[in-house]
Amino acid sequence: MPDRITKLQRSNNMRAIKSQSMLENTVTKALWKRGFRFRKNAKMFGKPDISIKKYKIVIFIDSCFWHCCPIHGNMPKSNQEYWTKKLARNVSRDREVNQFYTENGWKVMRIWEHEFKQNFDTAVDSIADFIRRHRPSKEKHPESPPED
Repeated sequence: MPDRITKLQRSNNMRAIKSQSMLENTVTKALWKRGFRFRKNAKMFGKPDISIKKYKIVIFIDSCFWHCCPIHGNMPKSNQEYWTKKLARNVSRDREVNQFYTENGWKVMRIWEHEFKQNFDTAVDSIADFIRRHRPSKEKHPESPPED
């Protein structure tokens, strides 16, 4: 089935999609309130949603649609050839990004958007725990018990 809009219209639609979602903003605000300091959407390979260069940590909040969640990902009914190719490339790029950071000594976390919808606080806790686990042990950090 042919696409109902022109290539130019499709390009304009895709360009209008913002790089930061409301979910990402809500998550980063929650982490910031807990005392974590990081960069949002830094101009790094793969454009991680959250990055902490000091600890070599990158975190990606993956949309169930754009990153083909095995639970909630769905394929549009129109223009399936285009969407199959597009979404497969997204998944392939995710693997390339993970491999790049892992090979360069970075810690990578990917978390699905549906995890925040199920239980926002638990999902934010999992990011906070990930950061704590991968920071140098001598570093003091918010929400860590005081050292004696």
